[in-house]
Parts: sequence; structure tokens; C-alpha cells
Amino acid sequence: MRATRALIPTLKEAPADAVNASHALLLRGGYVRRVGAGIYEYLPLGLRVLRRVERVVREEMDRSGALEVLLPALLPADYFKETGRWDVYGDVLFRLRDRKGSDYHLGPTHEEIITDLVRREIRSYRDLPKNLYQVQVKFRDEPRPRGGLLRCREFLMKDAYSFDRDEAGAQASYDTMRAAYRRIFDRLGLTYRIVAADSGTIGGSTSAEFQVLADSGEDAIVACSACEYAANVEAATVQPSAPVATDAPAPTLAKVHTPGHGAIADVATFLGVAASQMLKSLVYSAKDGPSAGQTVLAVVRGDHEVNEVKLARAVGASEVFLATDAEVERATGSKVGFAGPVGFGGTVFVDPEAAAVASGVTGANEADHHLTGVVHGRDYTGTLVDLRLAAAGDPCPTCGAKLASYRGIEGGHIFILGTHYSAKMGARFLDDDGQEKPLVMGCYGIGVSRLVAAAIEQNHDADGILWPMAIAPYHVHVVSIGADAAVTTATETLVAELEARGIDVLWDDREERPGVKFKDADLIGIPLRVTLGAKALASGNVEVKPRTERDPKKAELVPLAGAADAIAARVRASLG
Repeated sequence: MRATRALIPTLKEAPADAVNASHALLLRGGYVRRVGAGIYEYLPLGLRVLRRVERVVREEMDRSGALEVLLPALLPADYFKETGRWDVYGDVLFRLRDRKGSDYHLGPTHEEIITDLVRREIRSYRDLPKNLYQVQVKFRDEPRPRGGLLRCREFLMKDAYSFDRDEAGAQASYDTMRAAYRRIFDRLGLTYRIVAADSGTIGGSTSAEFQVLADSGEDAIVACSACEYAANVEAATVQPSAPVATDAPAPTLAKVHTPGHGAIADVATFLGVAASQMLKSLVYSAKDGPSAGQTVLAVVRGDHEVNEVKLARAVGASEVFLATDAEVERATGSKVGFAGPVGFGGTVFVDPEAAAVASGVTGANEADHHLTGVVHGRDYTGTLVDLRLAAAGDPCPTCGAKLASYRGIEGGHIFILGTHYSAKMGARFLDDDGQEKPLVMGCYGIGVSRLVAAAIEQNHDADGILWPMAIAPYHVHVVSIGADAAVTTATETLVAELEARGIDVLWDDREERPGVKFKDADLIGIPLRVTLGAKALASGNVEVKPRTERDPKKAELVPLAGAADAIAARVRASLG
């Protein structure tokens, strides 16, 4: 492709609202343009990258034995109403009505629709297992779409659903998908970790995320420095501290005056105790579920933080929120900073590490007062549940080595759904024992358009994008310098030879200064730049420079005779 025939509208500056690297560089490089909040159009370069990602995903899904289908994006409300998600999804769902007044929505996910298809088409255990996938546009009314392609209202996703006769079959399908995902992310050239994760409102078990590591990632991850354990902090656990044996007599419960000291650090300093001796007591309200409209108390050790996802699961809610000042006062009789479990009248959840504190300090539910000598089981009780938010330096739950913290961008998510949807929707099959049984399902998603942005977040520098070869819009960026006829002829010949070898080439044939061409080449980020100019050609050479090499003096001289074979070999080696 000649640049003079292409549509690559590069920009010197990105719009002010493009605050992260991928958003800014996709706009500046002429890959995408914004249509509305969280809505983007793909220009030719952007579409080429998107299609490259799709191709790798499709090839590995097909290789795994999955079958591609295409489900509608416009969906009748009946299916979501059948499973209860018409209400659960709330404002995230794009809802509409047809001319007859019937409810519809744009698909944010397709569990119900694929389950309906299968309940109509699969009758017997002989039809199993099946894994059906699609690459389809999804719609979610994100309250704060941000980050360009990272969080959109309209996005491209690969979603797959496995159907098996039992849990063992579902686990086998899950393992097949896990292996396929590894191949996909390896082929895309991304650095990633597979982390234990929470399944969210969709439900399910055996949940794992494929996190693309990037400092700008919105997900916090912890991973072991000595073994393969890794988890999203929402789902991470840590090895509990060994109990401290003591022969000391039980402490005496006492109320102390702590004027103006409500924060953990302030109280610990004021009383001369370690933060680990404090009992951090936080009041929460549940968004929904059996505790909706009520306040609950979460108690963790003073040097730990509450994992709100774990608390929500314990409460039976989709989400929990810190109570307002007024709610705290109603629940405890005191202002914020002085809440505690002793005498609290509502539901209490206690982290085991907090329960193990032999002589704790906590709020007295009275302004400017705390209690010392607090003992779990004697002075207060509550449901013991893991509420601790894992952090760097905590002991790995598998081997005890220290956890390290990372930031990541969720690129894929796999988990076993079980019979959550099949039981609700009557998706059953006749087993070999003559009994009707619900299908056991798995769910496997990849954010195709999100991976375009994630790749840039992981691969860029001050000058522009550094595409992995597998998803770059072109393999080679040929730059011809000057209007010399010999240069033009040599360039035409080299481009034709490369294309004949299956190499995708962008040829910058514009009448621009070399500096402009090189700057655009760095911005666009094609992995190999090949420069043809009169000086190099006079000695029978062309210049070859990887995009990752920033020193312009380190361009390699390659003989023009045989250059096409040498360059093609480099491309193939990068593709693996």
C-alpha cells in the first residue's frame, strides 16, 4: 500500500481528553476517531490491526474444536427476564422498544441467547460436548467510558460457551480453552499473567483472567515471586499468620478517651500500639440482595484493608458501599472513626486475622472513645470470613513467598458457569441412563478491540507505538527518500518482491522531508522500517531498522540484492 493512496491522517497532538497512551496514539496515528462517548470508528490502519487480532483468535478457537456462530445483537427482553438479568443489569443495559411496544435490548453478553439456541437443538448426550463461539459487537452503557478502546459503550468481543454433560466434561472444556487462550496471547506477542479472579454478576467458578501487564492498567494484581500463583486483588488470598502462643492472662476490656483521634494511624500513635493490634471497623451498605437497605460491619486488622468484593459475596450482594456519615451515626450511635464491633446491633463480618488479635483496640461506638483489651468471642462475635485485601509483601497462599504487585488490563476471562443458566432456562439433555439433566456450561471471553489498546499500553515509547509483529497493520514500513528515479525504481522492485513473499508493506511515497516521514513511521509503529535513499543505494544497500531501536545511527545496512529474502526471514522469525 502506497501512503499517497492510503488514509492515514496523523496528528501532531492528541485531543485533551486522551489521557492514556493507547487513546492518544490511536488518535494521533490515524487508527481511530471518536464518534461519541465510548463510541469509535476504525480507520483503515485500525481495522487492519483489529482484523489481525480477530484472525489469531479465530484460528486458535477453531484449532481447539470450537464452532463459530453469529448471534443477533438486538435481543428480545424475554430471555433476560427469564433469568432475572433484565433487572440485575440495571442502567448498563441499552433498552429500547419496537413500534408495537415490545421490550428489546442491545446485547451486553449472550449467555441467555446461546442457552436458548442449545436447548432447542441439543437433545442427547450423544450431541455433547459442544463449544460455540462468536466474534460480535457488544453494547454496555458504561457510566464513565474512558481510555479510548479500553472501556467503550460499543466494543468487539469474542465470547464462547461450552456445553457438557457433567462437571468433569466442563472441566475438560475449560482446560482446552485455557490452553487455547495461552496460545492466543502468546501469538499476539503480549506479556500477560493468568490470575485467579472473581466471576462477577454472571456467576460461575474456576474463574481466571488473562491480564496484559501494563503500568496504566486499571486492575490491581498480586503474583508470587517464587511460584505460579497470581490473582486479581479482588479474589486474592494470603497465607494466614501463624497463631502467636501466649500464657498471658486475658486482657481487661477498658474504655479510653481518644479526643480527636479516629484514624487508625492516629489512634495507634496516641495509645502507643501497633496498627496490627487495631481492629479496623467499617460500616457498609449493600446495593441489593438479602441485606439491601441494611448496614453491616466489616472488621479487619488495622494494618489491612477490606476487600469489598469479598464482603459483597459474604453479604450476598452484587456490590457494597461505604456507609454515609449519617448511616454510620444511625448504626453505631457515633460519628465516623469510632465504630467498633463490641455492642454493634447489626450484622458483623470478621476477618480471621482480626479475630486472632489477642488484645485488640477498636472504636467504642462513642465519640472520642476507643476500647482496649478487646477479645473476639468474649467481647464480640461475627461471621468469620476472609475479608483481607491482598497487597505486595503479603505471604503467598500457595508457598508462603512474598507477593509482588502489578497493574494489568483484563484481556480475557474464562470460567465454568455450571448449571446457572441451563437450569433456569430448561436447557436439558437425555443422558445415557435415560435421565434428563441440565447442561453444564462454561464461558470464555476475549475483548478483541480492548486488546488493540492493551497492546499499545504495553508497547509504546515517547515517539509512538511499538506493535508486536503479529498484530501490526503492516509488517514493513518502506520509506523512500528523494525523487531520484533510481530510488523510485529500486523501491518499487523491493516492495513487489516483499509482497510476493507474503509480506504486508506500507510504502511512504509522499513528497515529504525525511524527518516528517521518519516521525510518522515512529508514531505509526510498524515493526520494521526499510529506508531507500540515493546514498545507501550508491553502495548497493538499504537501511533496515527495527522500530524498537531508537538510535537512528544503528540502522543496519543490508545488500539490496537479497534484501527481500532477508527482510521476509526477519518477519517470519518474529511471527514464530
